[in-house]
Amino acid sequence: MNQKIVIVNTGCANISSVKFAVEHLGVKVEVSDDVNIIQKADKVFLPGVGSANAAMASIKQKQLVASIQQLTQPVLGICLGMQLMVESSEESLSDNTPCLNLIPGQVKRMQVGDLRLPHMGWNTVTPVGDAPLFKGLDDNSYFYFVHSFAVGISEHTMASCQYGMDFSAGIHKDNFFGVQFHPERSSNAGAQLLKNFIQL
Repeated sequence: MNQKIVIVNTGCANISSVKFAVEHLGVKVEVSDDVNIIQKADKVFLPGVGSANAAMASIKQKQLVASIQQLTQPVLGICLGMQLMVESSEESLSDNTPCLNLIPGQVKRMQVGDLRLPHMGWNTVTPVGDAPLFKGLDDNSYFYFVHSFAVGISEHTMASCQYGMDFSAGIHKDNFFGVQFHPERSSNAGAQLLKNFIQL
């Protein structure tokens, strides 16, 4: 698998664990916020933890918004990285944060009744239709989640999950893919999903 894999340096904290998980598959990875390097990649990862507000501010400051929107190769957003792919996030209490607008959808606070937030730990994920990222995985494979905000179910849902409500565990439109869980912390299932993405 001699590909050029780039992780966008969004200024967020979980980049090294994503890099380690991908390298563990025997693939070389570069972390970069250089537009030229990102655009020449075969596959691009958009990781993120923390708040949409801070991450979007960092992406704007690095002048990466337009270049990410123009990517034509497969791009995988992970956790907050997935949430940044939709139109907006209401994570900031004062106002809606405009996101990258790659896939229709909004990030909203989860309504889970008496269950505690964040939704943290292992949960089953159900692929929708023929989802290439879930090739070779059982229908109810377990993945590791940590989040209090989520994207609802829509025509762009690639996989769903249930925690007091149904939400998108994965979304997909054109060359843009996103997963709400952390594949880099999801054992064999996560490794298989990362491998499937790299082999797209």
